[in-house]
Amino acid sequence: MDWLGTPAWFWLAFISLVAALTAFDLGILHKQDREMGIGESLKLSAFYIGVAMLFGAWVWYARGPEPGMQYFTGFFIEKALSIDNVFVISLIFSYFAIPAKYQYRALLWGIIAVIVLRGLMIAGGAALVQQAYWVLYLFAAFLIFTGIRMFFAGDEPVDLEKNPAIRFISTHMRVTREQHGERFFVRTTDSRTGKMVTAATPLFLALVVINLADLVFAVDSVPAIFAITTDTFIVYTSNIMAILGLRALYFALAAMVHRFHYLKYALAAILVFIGVKIFVADFVLDGGKFPPAVSLGVTLTLIAAGIGYSLWKTKDEPEKDWPAGMSSEDVARSD
Repeated sequence: MDWLGTPAWFWLAFISLVAALTAFDLGILHKQDREMGIGESLKLSAFYIGVAMLFGAWVWYARGPEPGMQYFTGFFIEKALSIDNVFVISLIFSYFAIPAKYQYRALLWGIIAVIVLRGLMIAGGAALVQQAYWVLYLFAAFLIFTGIRMFFAGDEPVDLEKNPAIRFISTHMRVTREQHGERFFVRTTDSRTGKMVTAATPLFLALVVINLADLVFAVDSVPAIFAITTDTFIVYTSNIMAILGLRALYFALAAMVHRFHYLKYALAAILVFIGVKIFVADFVLDGGKFPPAVSLGVTLTLIAAGIGYSLWKTKDEPEKDWPAGMSSEDVARSD
């Protein structure tokens, strides 16, 4: 039996893998809230990347070389784009003063929400493309526009004080001023009525804003992967496998995200390349397929160049402030 053009057991295998990884992470590795050191972050990130690579190898073996290369292309693009998320997540945790020991759990629940939200976005995109192929041209034009805008955009600071989501929730929900450990909601006494009421904690607000920020980033990344392939299984799995390891990678990158300043130019070039590729395939190659190996090669080359140039160019820059709850001792710790 097929579901969205892919055998149902493929979907079942993927969902089982994600569920097992999440349960292992939340129920065993981080059953108790604690701070994550840089060493542990790197090891756990390597583990998730290794799992993603093995899954991609399985896709290559079971589905063939072309879907396999499309999976890896989508994975690397989403992984590179997610580095931008790190800076925003760090700002959000700092704004709400979330202690480092609770940040990982918040990110994990955020990832679970992202799995569902990205699924809905991808399902909607797949339905649009299936009903009207020309929607891909809109995606392609949007990617080209986004890439050009990213290339020339400055580094404007993010002002969370003016974030409409924060203002709306703060206005329409009871929110405690103090932290309550890992809890998202607590029972507290209403200062006006004296009655016991349910109130959200700053940790819940941080979780909501992080997920809203991911939706904004998904506006770029989801069309980018659809421009590589319209295979819903490849689009969704490459997207989710890249995001799964983000929570672990966050603690390694948050202290040095400024070192990746020039990566945005590589990402801008990738978005423009992917958008142009759609028009080249349909109007220059007369509907022929753009070689997946070329897409993968160009993507990896640009990402590697962007990261390498960024690290070289910023090697003499002083360290920035640590994210909320982290200190120089955290960064120096080796697990």
